[in-house]
Amino acid sequence: MYEEMITTGAWWDYVDEIAHHVGNLLRAHPEEVGLVMRAWSTDQDLWKRRVSIICQISFKRDTDLELLYANIEPNLADKNFFIRKAIGWSLRAYAWTNPKEVARYVRQHEAQLSGLSRREALKNISG
Repeated sequence: MYEEMITTGAWWDYVDEIAHHVGNLLRAHPEEVGLVMRAWSTDQDLWKRRVSIICQISFKRDTDLELLYANIEPNLADKNFFIRKAIGWSLRAYAWTNPKEVARYVRQHEAQLSGLSRREALKNISG
């Protein structure tokens, strides 16, 4: 049902709200939904890719970093604003919990991250 809503709704404000609900499913069923999110991270549909990147945005310490990075990395070269923003936003949200890890990730992927993604990721990290 969510997949249908994402692909037919196809706009950031609508899709971002659905991503929150997908995140709730991910919390309840991490293995099953995690596999779906990994598949969505490489889907042709940019909105499914965006959901795969931002679905953990409210997870804080419960963020599955392996899954987050697995969903970001196939999209690093994407030129679409909504994907670049999602990458930065998801990293910035995790930076509230672990700023050193986000700074490390940004340094490691500096050549691949867009300026927008990098700025968003580091927005609340000092130094």
